[in-house]
Amino acid sequence: MDMMKMLGNVKAIQAKLKDAQDQLGDITAEGEAGGGMVKAVANGKKQLLKVQIDKDIAKPEDVEMLEDLVVAAVNRALESAEEKSKAYIQQQTEGLLNIPGMDLGSLMNG
Repeated sequence: MDMMKMLGNVKAIQAKLKDAQDQLGDITAEGEAGGGMVKAVANGKKQLLKVQIDKDIAKPEDVEMLEDLVVAAVNRALESAEEKSKAYIQQQTEGLLNIPGMDLGSLMNG
């Protein structure tokens, strides 16, 4: 394989990865806890966008339980966003990363 062509392919792959990473903010994922009483929405950039709390559990005596449910819902939303982000990046780069010795991680950080 021609070295210049290979370097051109690497630059094209890096550009495609950057574009895909920029789009991750548009991916949203929801997590819930407490049977849906607490819901969290995160994006593909692992940013928390929204937390919804059912009014029935927003009582002063239930603050500790509510805090635990918020943490659980946020973690589920972030896990789901991570899975969706990986799937999106894989879909956007399908067939581009068949270069021997090329590591996707190094391209994403490079």
